[in-house]
Amino acid sequence: MTSTPHLRAAVVGTGHRAQLFTRALAARPGHRVAALCDPSPTRMAFHNRLLAEAGEPAAAEWEPERFADLLAEEGIDEVVVTTVDAEHDRYIVPALRAGCRVVTEKPMTVDADRCARILDTVRATGNSLTVAFNYRFNPVHEKVRALLADGAIGEILSVHFEWLLDTRHGADYFRRWHREKRHSGGLMVHKASHHFDLVNWWLADEPQEVFGYGRLGFYGREAGERHGLRRAYTRAHGAAPAADDPFALDLAADDTLRALYLDAEHDDGYLRDRNVFDGPVTIEDDMALVVRHARGTTMTYHLTAYSPWEGYRVMFNGSAGRLELEVEESRWQAPRTGITSARGALHGDTAADHPGGARLTLRPLWRPPVEVPLVTAHEAHGGGDPRMLDALFGPVDPGAGPAGEDAGAVPRPTATERDGALALGVGIAANRCFETGRPVRVRDLLPEVW
Repeated sequence: MTSTPHLRAAVVGTGHRAQLFTRALAARPGHRVAALCDPSPTRMAFHNRLLAEAGEPAAAEWEPERFADLLAEEGIDEVVVTTVDAEHDRYIVPALRAGCRVVTEKPMTVDADRCARILDTVRATGNSLTVAFNYRFNPVHEKVRALLADGAIGEILSVHFEWLLDTRHGADYFRRWHREKRHSGGLMVHKASHHFDLVNWWLADEPQEVFGYGRLGFYGREAGERHGLRRAYTRAHGAAPAADDPFALDLAADDTLRALYLDAEHDDGYLRDRNVFDGPVTIEDDMALVVRHARGTTMTYHLTAYSPWEGYRVMFNGSAGRLELEVEESRWQAPRTGITSARGALHGDTAADHPGGARLTLRPLWRPPVEVPLVTAHEAHGGGDPRMLDALFGPVDPGAGPAGEDAGAVPRPTATERDGALALGVGIAANRCFETGRPVRVRDLLPEVW
C-alpha cells in the first residue's frame, strides 16, 4: 500500500496569525508543512512544537535571506505568507516564479509599487495567488451578499459603513509593528482592506475614486498627554508604570505571547508591547472616506480605533428599499493587562468578552421591515476562518464536506490578486488623500489592475 503524496508547504512568518495556517495544514490530508521561514529561531521552534502536537514531522527552519534556496532544496509546492505586510512581495514574487501556489495574508501588500510587482509576476508566470480575506467566508456576510445579488433592495445606490475597534483591539495596532506606516500601510491598508474587499464583493463592483481625511487623535505621545492617558514607559514588560495601565499588554502573563515574542526578543529585537502613547506612531486612528464605485454607487466609510465597544454597522440604500446590518462583537471592555487565550489572541480568533449579537434588517419600500435569520459566531472571525481554510486547503475530513456548508449557500470565491489589488487601491488612495487633501483616482495609482 502506497502512502498518499503530500503537497509540501512553506509557512513564511511564524508569528501569532501563522498559527492558524500551521495548524490547518497539519490537520489536512494531502498537505505537509515542510519548511518554516522567519528571522527568529525561537518562533520557528514554537511552530515546530505545534506540528509535533499534531503528530506531524518537524519542518526545516530557514532564514529569510535564503528563501530562494528553501524553495529549491525543500521541493515546495505551496507557500503561505504571514510576514510583516511590507515584506509580502519579497516572498510572493520568488514563490510565483518558482511555480508555487501562493496564499498571502491580507493585505496583499502596502503600496502601489509593490502591488505592480506582484501583478506583473502573476501575469508573467500564470501562477496562482490567493489573498486570505476571511471576512468573505463569514456566514452573515454571505447572507448579505445573497440578498443584494437577489435584488432584495433593487439597484444599490449608496452604502454607509462604520467599523469600530475597541480600546483593547484598536490599541493593539499601536503596540506593535503596525504603528509604523512603512511596515503596515496604516489601518486603511492593514485593517480596512478587509472592509473594502467586502464592499467590492457585495456590490460586484470596482472602486474608482476616493476622498477622505485621517488623523492620529487618540494614540501617540501628543494625544496621550493631551488627554491625560500617557504613562512614562517605552514598553510594558518590566515597567512599573505599566503594571496597572489598562492600555498595557503583559506578555509574560500568556504562555503563547511569551513564547512567540518575549522569549524571541534576543533573536531580532522585536518588542510586541510598546506604549501606545509613546512614539514613533505614524499611522492614523480616526479615518473618514467617501468612495465612488464604477456603476455610481457611493460609500461613506469611517474607521475608529479607540471605541468603547467593538463591532460594525453597514447600511445599503437601494431603489427598492434598505438593508441594515449591525454586529456587536463586544459591548464593552473592562480594563485589564493580561489575556487568557491559549493562542495568544487579543481579537478575532476567540470570542471577545461581553459579546453582543448580530442583526440584519431588510426594509422594503411600502412593506413592514423583516428581521433576517442569521447563523452567527464570535470566534474564528465570525466563523469565517474554518470556511476559508476549507476553501484554500480542503476539509479536514474530506468525507464530511466543507465546514459550515449550508444548503442553498452562495458560492464562496476566494480572493484573487486582482481582488487584493482593488481592496488595496482604496487604502493607498486614502493615504494619498490624507497627505494631499485631494480626491484620488484608484486607476491612477494602480493602472496595472486594468
